[in-house]
Amino acid sequence: MDTVKSVLGKASKAKADIHVDDGDEIKFGLKKLLVRTTPGHTDGCISLVCHSAKAVFTGDALLIRGCGRTDFQQGNSYSLYDSIHKKVFSLPNDYLVFPGHDYTGQTCSSVGEEKQLNPRLSKQREDFKKIMDNLNLPYPAQIDKALPANLVCGVQE
Repeated sequence: MDTVKSVLGKASKAKADIHVDDGDEIKFGLKKLLVRTTPGHTDGCISLVCHSAKAVFTGDALLIRGCGRTDFQQGNSYSLYDSIHKKVFSLPNDYLVFPGHDYTGQTCSSVGEEKQLNPRLSKQREDFKKIMDNLNLPYPAQIDKALPANLVCGVQE
């Protein structure tokens, strides 16, 4: 398809058809998405806000009752906490949250639910940092293949 374009956050420094930054708009049909940079899981993480639908698509930064890990690939707990609190939790409580994926089968939450019920991000900043530092997650089995592929948007030359 000639009209399909890959879109990535400018800070990712990865290959894409279009690079976006904080405040940019992505228009399609009659809809538009407002880009909010939400680094912390990676430098290039973005969240996309659709005000007309009262929704935010948070990628890997904010998950339902969780968040992206910060122990590799440019991860930074303070950056993640600050960006979620400033760029996502500043939206109205009734905005729907759609993460990039979920490991428990949940597909949607709300800003208000995550502010109240997220076991990591509902804490104070220093407590969040301690939680993230002590997750002791295993090294992902396919990460050494996935990260290089991510940097070229999955296109192998």
